[in-house]
Amino acid sequence: MVNYKKDFPLLMNLDIAYLDNAATEQRPQAVIDAEREFYERYNANPLRGLYELGMEATDRYEEARTCVKDFIHAKKESEIIFTRNTTESINLVAYSYGLNFLKPGDEILITIAEHHSNMLPWQMVARQTGATLKYLDCDQTGFFSDEAIREAVTPNTKLAAVCHVSNVLGRTTPIEQIISLVHANGGVVLVDAAQSAPHMAINVQEMGADFLAFSGHKLMAPMGIGVLYGREELLEKMPPFLTGGEMIDSVTREGAVYAPLPHKFEAGTVNGAGAMALKAAIEYLQSVGMDTVHQRELELTKLALDGMKEIPGIHVIGSDKPEEHCGILSFTVDGVHPHDIASILDAGHVNVRAGHHCAQPLLKHLGVMSTARASLAFYNTEDDIERFLNCLRNVRREMGYAE
Repeated sequence: MVNYKKDFPLLMNLDIAYLDNAATEQRPQAVIDAEREFYERYNANPLRGLYELGMEATDRYEEARTCVKDFIHAKKESEIIFTRNTTESINLVAYSYGLNFLKPGDEILITIAEHHSNMLPWQMVARQTGATLKYLDCDQTGFFSDEAIREAVTPNTKLAAVCHVSNVLGRTTPIEQIISLVHANGGVVLVDAAQSAPHMAINVQEMGADFLAFSGHKLMAPMGIGVLYGREELLEKMPPFLTGGEMIDSVTREGAVYAPLPHKFEAGTVNGAGAMALKAAIEYLQSVGMDTVHQRELELTKLALDGMKEIPGIHVIGSDKPEEHCGILSFTVDGVHPHDIASILDAGHVNVRAGHHCAQPLLKHLGVMSTARASLAFYNTEDDIERFLNCLRNVRREMGYAE
């Protein structure tokens, strides 16, 4: 079996089982080298300098855009907007599309499973436009029934913003079904792909997404680089989210003519090094192969889930099927606060997340206040899972419970 850990300096230098990949993934050497290479060989302001170094920096930046376009199967480079992260991408759509094209009587549909980043912007849009914010509820496993979806989507549903994969349950949303129904009613759909882009192949044209957002840092790229995909005809009619340098064609005392797509939405100095490193991350992921990533993560998830089921007092939130977790296992331990779970596991050099995972309405819907969460990536190993399970077996004992 291939040892992918050898490509990740932090994992080779630290004796840890890193199981917080849903929060951020580790960086392979190829990504670290790409970011360093930009500053060592191409460090000029992309899109601005008409000298050789400046043009080379621009070329690297635009090559990254083409790479992202191909990665998600968009039609044109102009449909790829570089942002800082998923949160900024969603806010761009909320402010630029939501505030300008929604009105009283319109409905905004989101699911109860949304990360706060795909919830708070739409609460704001609803308040400011008079539109109604509606929630699509799931069952205890994260499943959205056909009946619930059909009831939630109405002729007034003018925008839906839906996660592709839940960051708490790991359950994949029936996104194509939702998109089809919303489109039939004349609405548009934003897909939050923060938790799906690193783990499964995405084709925005086949999916039918109008907008799609994801973060580089969850896909082994640096922090501070993100992506918004938008259909060109929608982006063309949207006003800029931020204004300033580089996003203009000309400026007078009275106003400005905005630059064409995609630069209309990329005000100020761009993250050239981050974009170049994002390209390296995508190329590394493609060299592993999305089928390999999916199969490897499914095997590790099954190993972990089967082991957790055998430990008394452990309760995994969501489905009991490993294929319905996308590598994410949120859980509770009888009588032990999730923060204590995380601390005890950390003492055994196992890194997991604890808290509400920026999804408080979902946890309330599921009847829990907080959970611990182990999230896997293809570079994790069977040894990581065994260390995790061994530490988990000791959690209640460490807290003074006799088994």
